Amino acid sequence: MNSRLWLSPPHMSGHEIDFINEAFSSNWIAPIGPHISGFEADLKLYLKQNNDVVALSSGTAALHLALILLHVGPGDEVICQSKTFSASANPIVYQGATPVFVDSERDTWNMCPILLETAIKDRMSKGKTPKAIIAVHLYGMPYKVDEIQAISEHYNIPIVEDSAEALGSTYKGQHCGTFGDYGIFSFNGNKIITTSGGGALVCSSQDRKDKAIFLATQAKDQAVAYEHSQIGYNYRMSNIIAGIGRGQMLVLVDHVQKRRENFKFYKEKLSHIDGIAFLEEPESFYSNRWLTCVLLNDETEQERLRMHLEHDNIESRPLWKPMHQQTVFKDAPRYINGVSDDLFARGLCLPSGSNLTQDDLHRIVSVIINYFNKNE
Repeated sequence: MNSRLWLSPPHMSGHEIDFINEAFSSNWIAPIGPHISGFEADLKLYLKQNNDVVALSSGTAALHLALILLHVGPGDEVICQSKTFSASANPIVYQGATPVFVDSERDTWNMCPILLETAIKDRMSKGKTPKAIIAVHLYGMPYKVDEIQAISEHYNIPIVEDSAEALGSTYKGQHCGTFGDYGIFSFNGNKIITTSGGGALVCSSQDRKDKAIFLATQAKDQAVAYEHSQIGYNYRMSNIIAGIGRGQMLVLVDHVQKRRENFKFYKEKLSHIDGIAFLEEPESFYSNRWLTCVLLNDETEQERLRMHLEHDNIESRPLWKPMHQQTVFKDAPRYINGVSDDLFARGLCLPSGSNLTQDDLHRIVSVIINYFNKNE
């Protein structure tokens, strides 16, 4: 049996252990300590927009706090990209609000600006002005920032920018995660860099950062006794995990470059196959290529190719199942054009880790070519 090739495994730099050892030797083990502020400073420096950053326990926690800070509550509606992972939508329900799903456009596979405006106008006609828009940079590809931003400003609806998959991606030279009223990142084990778990909230001011930290540390009031005037959460990142993040930041640029090289390799080796298409970068869009995804001509090919790869111990995965297809959201309002349904039916994510070797890539490509040669 060939060794297992995973879709997007963690890739350690070797520097993480130095920061972890420092945390242990100084006894900063709790969700407080110098690595947390250090990791936040590293991210802020990388993003280059003078945004403030809050290190948290997960990207989901960051999304949840963003909605709280935007005063989303019971009875409200929040527009959310349908083509995404469920963590983009779940925090809406945490707040007792209703998700309103909007389909994708084909240029980036992200939220369709035309449908977004249609959804806003329709919700307003029903007396429900959406409280926020959750727009996602899917698989590291930036969404249509200018168009979405213009709609947000016209209707005065804030954007929560879900950049969980897009650390290192840019639009017109500006980093994803810095365009919205709030931005979020994920450092889950499969992301471009990882802290094993963890996430971050990007804020536009120190005041917003202070409010987020207050909520993320159980909303303890300034008092000698443990007093609480509102509900808080245990969402702060620990000093040890932040140390892992600091070690990962040292190789972030390399990881982005390697994943982009993976995409280039797949495209060069597989573009001659009529049954495979790749998502290209529009002008001014720069994707970290977190995952390389392909579209197959025939819906029946997706599972057959996935199983063919699996037979060689190579992990692949269908594109995210749209939220409007999920049982848990079956009653949610949706504005659908069929794009995300088609992407789900025909799309496949290929192994994309920054630790893939040339031998690994050649093996994957060989298995894919073999599949299409057998099925001609």
